[in-house]
Amino acid sequence: MCGDLLSNLAVMGFGASSLRGAAGLRGAVVDHRFARRHLINEFRRGRLRKDQVCDAHPELIRAATNFGAPTQVRCPICDEREVVLVTYVFGPRLPAFGRVVSTAAQMQTLSRSSDDLAAYVVEACTGCRWHHLLRVLPIGGRKKRAAPQQAQG
Repeated sequence: MCGDLLSNLAVMGFGASSLRGAAGLRGAVVDHRFARRHLINEFRRGRLRKDQVCDAHPELIRAATNFGAPTQVRCPICDEREVVLVTYVFGPRLPAFGRVVSTAAQMQTLSRSSDDLAAYVVEACTGCRWHHLLRVLPIGGRKKRAAPQQAQG
């Protein structure tokens, strides 16, 4: 199931290698699959109630409905709909609540920023309101090059 989700990320262009190339990343990609798996297992064992795991903020559901990238991954909680991916970018000169990125072109533009930014990829089910942070990707941080000095002579 997670493998399908990862392949969808690569196809969409929101994977780490699509931003600046794997060698160009300035920090580590933080993957939250183990935490996701643990939460799902706790729910299936009856240790967590549905209202404890299906509590997405209305703004996340709105972003998922209007800007989310579809996947072929069924919701692990309700198994009625496919989850969608919502990518938020946070950093200097961006709104405090982040910027929703809905296209690969928008992500490419932000990745060329000289500011250090972070992209948060969240999966969400618009049916039952399940959501989970999948990964955090460092983007941007490109330093502007100084203009070449003219040789004096």
